[in-house]
Amino acid sequence: MTKRIHVRVPATSANLGPGFDTMGIALSVGDELTVEQLSEPGLQVTVTGIGAESIPTDESHLIVRSIAHVYQRLGRDMPGMALTTVNRIPHSRGMGSSGSAIVAGVMAAAGLLEGSVELSADDLLTFATELEGHPDNVAPALFGGLTIAWTNEQGPRSKKLSVHRGVSPLVLVPEFTMSTELARSLQPEQVPYADAVFNLSRSSLLVAALTQSPELLFEATEDRLHQDYRGVAMPRTKALVDTLRAAGHAAVVSGAGPSILVLCNGPAERLEAAALVKAHDATWERKLLAVDTLGATVEQV
Repeated sequence: MTKRIHVRVPATSANLGPGFDTMGIALSVGDELTVEQLSEPGLQVTVTGIGAESIPTDESHLIVRSIAHVYQRLGRDMPGMALTTVNRIPHSRGMGSSGSAIVAGVMAAAGLLEGSVELSADDLLTFATELEGHPDNVAPALFGGLTIAWTNEQGPRSKKLSVHRGVSPLVLVPEFTMSTELARSLQPEQVPYADAVFNLSRSSLLVAALTQSPELLFEATEDRLHQDYRGVAMPRTKALVDTLRAAGHAAVVSGAGPSILVLCNGPAERLEAAALVKAHDATWERKLLAVDTLGATVEQV
C-alpha cells in the first residue's frame, strides 16, 4: 500500500555550557520532510531551503542513509520512495542539523513501517544514536524540551524535562561554519580535577535553572571543560560569548559552534542581549526562538 507521510524535526542546541555531551534542548525552528512510498523501486530526492545547492540528491543523502539504516536493522527491504525536504536549520553552525536529518530519516522509516513494525522510543533513540555516534543532539530532536542523555549496557537512554516558561532562548548565527570533527579534536584527553568538579556543580545547577529557577542561568552556564579549548578555532565566537557574559548574559557556544546560545531569563532580557549583539557585530543573525516541546512528529498525509 502506498503511503505518504510528513515529518518535522526541530533544531537543537547541545552542551548548554557545562552539560558537555550530555544535555541539549530542542528549538522552535526545524526541517520538514515529505516521503511518498512508490509502487516501483527507485529514489527521487528534492531538496529546498538552506544549503539546497550543496546537498546530494542520491543514496548518499543523510536522510536516505538513515531510512536505509532502520530498514537494514529490521531486516526489511527498502521500498522505492520520493523525498522532498524543506531545510531551515543552518548547516555546520552548531544547531544540530546532522542530528535532525538523522532523526528525520528514522522517523520517516517508522512512519512508513507503521502497521507492520512498531518502534518504541528506545528503538528510535538507539537507531539515531547508531548513526550520530552520541545521543546528546538526537535526544532533544526526537523528544523535545530539555533532555539529559547517557549510555548504559543496554544502549543510549534519555530523560526529558520541561523547561521553565521564563527561559527565552536567543540563537546567534554567524556566516562562517565550524567542523564538529575539528572542534572535538581540540579537546584534551585529560582535564584538571578541579575543572571536572566545577562542571559537575554547574551542570547540576543548570538542571535547576532551566526547570525551576531561570534567575540562576548565568552562573549555571559556566564551563571549564570544552569552550575555552575550542575558542582558538573560532575567535569571533569566543569574543562575542565573552562580551555577552561580561554584560551578565548566560551565553554559551551552541553545540560545537560557531553559533551562540543565550539562555535569557525572560523576553526583556533577550531583547537586551540581541541589542548588545547588534551593536557589537551586526553580521550575526539574531534568532529569537522558543523551546520546542514536541520534538519530532510524523503524520500520514
